[in-house]
Amino acid sequence: MPTATSGDVLVADDLYARYMKAAAARRAHRGDCTQCSPDAPCSTGRRLEAEFVRLQDAYLTQQKKKR
Repeated sequence: MPTATSGDVLVADDLYARYMKAAAARRAHRGDCTQCSPDAPCSTGRRLEAEFVRLQDAYLTQQKKKR
C-alpha cells in the first residue's frame, strides 16, 4: 500500500483494508457456519456477503477512476 500522506491515498488504503477485512469475515463465516449453504446463506452470511460486495464495488470503482 502507498504510504503517501495525501488524503486520497489514506482513504484508498482504508477502503482496501475494510474490503479485505470483509472478505476475511465472509470466508471465516462460510467455514464455520453450519446453517449456510452456497445457495442459501443464513442471515449473518447474507449480511457479510452484502457488506463484502458493497466494499468490493466501491474499491473497484475507485481503482477505475485512477486509470
